[in-house]
Amino acid sequence: MDIAFFDFDGTISSRDSFVDFIIYACGYKKFITGILWSSPFLIMYKLKIIPNWIAKEKVITLFFGGWSDDRFNTTSIRYSQERLPQIIRERAKRAIEFHKRNGDEIVVVSASPENWLQSWCSSYGLNLISTKLEIKNCRITGKLSTPNCYGIQKVIRINERFNLNEYDTIYAYGDSRGDKEMLNLADVKFYKWKQV
Repeated sequence: MDIAFFDFDGTISSRDSFVDFIIYACGYKKFITGILWSSPFLIMYKLKIIPNWIAKEKVITLFFGGWSDDRFNTTSIRYSQERLPQIIRERAKRAIEFHKRNGDEIVVVSASPENWLQSWCSSYGLNLISTKLEIKNCRITGKLSTPNCYGIQKVIRINERFNLNEYDTIYAYGDSRGDKEMLNLADVKFYKWKQV
């Protein structure tokens, strides 16, 4: 049996689902205002002064801190049903179908929170490894409850869940530097949909 790992944002989807979800959940006007407010953190991340998980927590806290987990999950499921299908790449669908026909294990590995990805993955019968958000007293705190599933954390989380020695061929699909370590695990790798 073979196994295929897919990054989600920019690989399966045509745009960043995290940004798209914020716009969907909060509205474009609030998104622009919030991005302007959080721009110092985003600039520090781009300049590599702070790691991406700190910038992510700042953004999550700004937009969703204090939301009830029920409200957040209901919005996430609605987003996965109404919006996600519009931003899924056709070539990603074809690749997933190829691996399904081959009987391969298929795993989405994403830095985005699991909340809106789980529903979509379940509808396609895919496994999911992704970032989890911290919930306290049934509310979103803005913190992450797991390390951000990015870079080397993708490999760590994959190895926690799968014994890769059990598979004949490992495939990996990614599109950014956050996927580099995951791509290095693979026998067959695609970067921005080109085999490398």
